[in-house]
Amino acid sequence: MTRTAEQVKGRAGRLARLMPSGPSTAARTPFVLLVVLLLTGGLISLLLLNSALNEGSFRLSKLKRETTELTDEQQALQRDVDGYSEPDALERRARELGMVPGGSPAFLGPDGKVRGVPERADAEPLPTAPEPETAAPEPASPSAAPPPAASSATPSTNPTTPLPTSSGR
Repeated sequence: MTRTAEQVKGRAGRLARLMPSGPSTAARTPFVLLVVLLLTGGLISLLLLNSALNEGSFRLSKLKRETTELTDEQQALQRDVDGYSEPDALERRARELGMVPGGSPAFLGPDGKVRGVPERADAEPLPTAPEPETAAPEPASPSAAPPPAASSATPSTNPTTPLPTSSGR
């Protein structure tokens, strides 16, 4: 046993002479540099990612605002189209252009026979109904004026406005 203990001591002694004695800073330097570089790279990549997210957020809010504006414009245009498509408006515009209402129509059947008797449209346009005045005529004396509640009329009870029909639609 003394021999193996001496051999181990001898081998350990030879290995100890090959290795420098004392704390070595040369082995820690690359590790510290690697950790510092990894931390710096991580922080820079987080900064770039945060900047890209902020830019996307600003662009998203701008696109939402533009979408709202375009939706409002589309709704306003749709209201205009609906106003021009009303039967009263179409009739009024047709009369302004000199169009007259057509006569009785004739129809062609699937077999090619004419059904109905066609009539020629009147050359003279029908007189247009006078537009109701929005202001009430003023009375001759101030004592004969009706109370303000009695002078209000509902616009939905206008007898001169023809009701839209569902024929042909």
